[in-house]
Amino acid sequence: MEDVLKIAIPNKGRMSEKIYSLLTSAGLNFPAKDERTLQVSTKDKKHKIIFVRTADIPRFLEAGVADIGFTGFDIVTELKADVDKIMDLDFGNCEMVVAVKEEDPYESAKDLPENINVATSFPNIAKEFLEKEGKKPKIIEVTGATEITPRLGLSDVVVDITSSGSTLKSNKLKIIDKILESSAIVVARKGLSNELQKKVDTLIVALKSVLEAREKKYLMANVPKDKLDEIKSFLPGFTAPTVMTMMGDEKNVVIHVVVDADKVFDSVEHLKSLGGQGILIMTVDQMVR
Repeated sequence: MEDVLKIAIPNKGRMSEKIYSLLTSAGLNFPAKDERTLQVSTKDKKHKIIFVRTADIPRFLEAGVADIGFTGFDIVTELKADVDKIMDLDFGNCEMVVAVKEEDPYESAKDLPENINVATSFPNIAKEFLEKEGKKPKIIEVTGATEITPRLGLSDVVVDITSSGSTLKSNKLKIIDKILESSAIVVARKGLSNELQKKVDTLIVALKSVLEAREKKYLMANVPKDKLDEIKSFLPGFTAPTVMTMMGDEKNVVIHVVVDADKVFDSVEHLKSLGGQGILIMTVDQMVR
């Protein structure tokens, strides 16, 4: 019987939605889900998604319950999870920082007193970092609202994840040090069978093709044949634009080319200046090199 590739993803939140959309765009035909859904399978039963807490995903992999998972680099680091990191994703970017009250005189972790109370959801990372700075932290583990603890007198310092720093600032805290940068990553359990490893490799290729395609646009245009050399200079595509003849028109041709999404506007203006007409711009779903 063919092995089913079991994929663990966050059960809720923005990251869950992005990952589910990414997997669907990569060609995995999963049915619609709601917040109560615990697992779903593709119609061909070759892939299964398991919805669990983001922080639990590395443990599911270690236990062999899932084969591949989507979680945060910060979580894998905190748990010291025995998994293989196989891919960085382009979302969920944040930083783990050390923060104190705005009025505190400290400018870096080195300035902190030797004995400090630290509130955090990342006790292992916080303890290791502050001990390297010569401190003796008393770790107060919390699961949320870390940034409010200094004003309540529960902690002197917080170690927390932030993407913009706005929540810390709104609670009158200032960042004095950065511990690590984090983003969403793909990890796999160790000891996959050859069959499952092939499925993982195929899935990673598909995911990369979707992520790369999101940064590209497919452009088609009717252009003068005698302008092709100049067009190739600013629209190279992979190697060169694809050129097709037009029925009954010897002076113009049709070009097909993939361009960077942020260069579409300039490319269209340049084509128009060279006599380009009938310009079409389309999204690219996947791009496999």
